[in-house]
Amino acid sequence: MIYLDYSATTFVNDEVLDTYNKVTKRYIGNPNSLHKLGLEAKKIIDESTNQVKKILKTDKDVIYTSGATESNNLAIFGVVNKYKNRGKHIITTRLEHSSINEPLKKLESDGYKISYVSLNDDGTVNLDELNNLLCDDTILVTIATVNSEIGIMQDLDKISDIVKKYPKVIFHTDATQVIGKKSISFDNVDLVSMSSQKFYGMKGVGCLLKNKNLLLEPIIYGGKSTTEFRSGTPATPLIVSFAKALRLAYIDLDERYNYVFELSNYTKNKLSEISGVILNSTSKSIPHIINFSISNIKAETLLHALEEEEIFISTRTACNKSDDYSEAVFALTKDRERSMHSLRVSLSYLTTREEIDKFIEVLTLKIDSLNKLNYK
Repeated sequence: MIYLDYSATTFVNDEVLDTYNKVTKRYIGNPNSLHKLGLEAKKIIDESTNQVKKILKTDKDVIYTSGATESNNLAIFGVVNKYKNRGKHIITTRLEHSSINEPLKKLESDGYKISYVSLNDDGTVNLDELNNLLCDDTILVTIATVNSEIGIMQDLDKISDIVKKYPKVIFHTDATQVIGKKSISFDNVDLVSMSSQKFYGMKGVGCLLKNKNLLLEPIIYGGKSTTEFRSGTPATPLIVSFAKALRLAYIDLDERYNYVFELSNYTKNKLSEISGVILNSTSKSIPHIINFSISNIKAETLLHALEEEEIFISTRTACNKSDDYSEAVFALTKDRERSMHSLRVSLSYLTTREEIDKFIEVLTLKIDSLNKLNYK
């Protein structure tokens, strides 16, 4: 098997799974309970939280969730419901994950104005337009650190410098695709979403980092938990394994990044040699994500053709509801054809050059074969 879909989800690290199993068996108490077993569970959760803050070099509050989708929903609805008096205008981009887009569509139906800031040729946010879009009615700016389909990375500090001109505007970023891949500061961001499954952790756990002076209206009610902003019995094994996965992901981070960078350049060079392949990734795309289009062949058809050879890539983000075209690729290229035929390869420090060579070999054969069928 050749797995090239790490942006959708990653394998669980054996050490993380071992930690999950050990914590499940040892810490059986409800962390909200006042007896000894509950206090033991609460203590290990608190230790894990401190570890998360240390690794990410932040003093923000850590709100544990079921993953990035819940974190994004909590960030958006938590802000607009808590600060209703601040305005009904939200700024975002066409590069966002569906867990951002769908909540914003719901708010738009409820009377909120959603503005989509345009992109530069490299996919970064047009800062001048962002500056012009901000107004006294703006309540929230939500822009992903790294787009999940094309891998475009935004400059959070430059965006924050503009947003700060309006002190009442809250800045949220979905950092799901950058955590564990590249070291980055979130000092100038109010809210940060992430998910364990993207850095070799367990599925079903993530978190939302929140500035201490910021309040949120919960979207899940039910009583005491690790924070007042998300109710429910704390999932001790998942939380502890989250911290473990994060710690392991940041070991040799720069070395792993450099390896993926070189492998990504190698892959893009090989792809560019294949007739009909157009690279959509830009100079601002992180090396872990390579997006490309192939004309005349449906992306889904090619995906399944590769699957027959046990090679797994993706057409777009795994959570997107529509199968028509990629909004992200269209927003970047303004080319409907390219956006309907886009494919994503996502790499890891676990990916080998031999796997890439085999992928390129099979991809070339499949393209030739499918093109011949189309010509009949």
